[in-house]
Amino acid sequence: MHTTEKKLLQNIRLLVLFFIVALVISGITAFPLLTEMRILSSFLGIDTNLPPADYSGLKFWIATVCNGLININEHYLFVLYGTDWLAFAHLIIAVAFIGLYREPVRNKWLIYWGMIACIGVLPLAFICGSIRGIPFYWQLIDCSFGVFGIIPLYLLHIWVKKLEKMQMQ
Repeated sequence: MHTTEKKLLQNIRLLVLFFIVALVISGITAFPLLTEMRILSSFLGIDTNLPPADYSGLKFWIATVCNGLININEHYLFVLYGTDWLAFAHLIIAVAFIGLYREPVRNKWLIYWGMIACIGVLPLAFICGSIRGIPFYWQLIDCSFGVFGIIPLYLLHIWVKKLEKMQMQ
């Protein structure tokens, strides 16, 4: 293996590792939602004992979400089981990308699968977000996961194609 090929493989692996870590962090943060919302509410100066209607704009939305999570936590804890599965899905997807880390050319299909998933975030956010009454600006935040996720995947696509050509020579 030539120095250029080794360097490219190293760059691919570093970017895949970054992507895996991002998925793991994203997954782990889906577990303690109420704690995170309480911290965010406190940071924004939102009193969770007051009704969300006492706030406007982003503070109204954060207060509404926090209030909803408090209510779910007190009366309908089973609903949060859905976000546990969301977290698990992120962690399992991260594990899948280990194959891309180990053998990028052989497992390049993971890049395309990941890109399809990133593109799929957009219609999901807009369709389900609208149905569920999620504010448009928050739907855009959710879409950012797909938009920003596709960037390293596209770069990986380019690099793995280049590595594949090098290995064929």
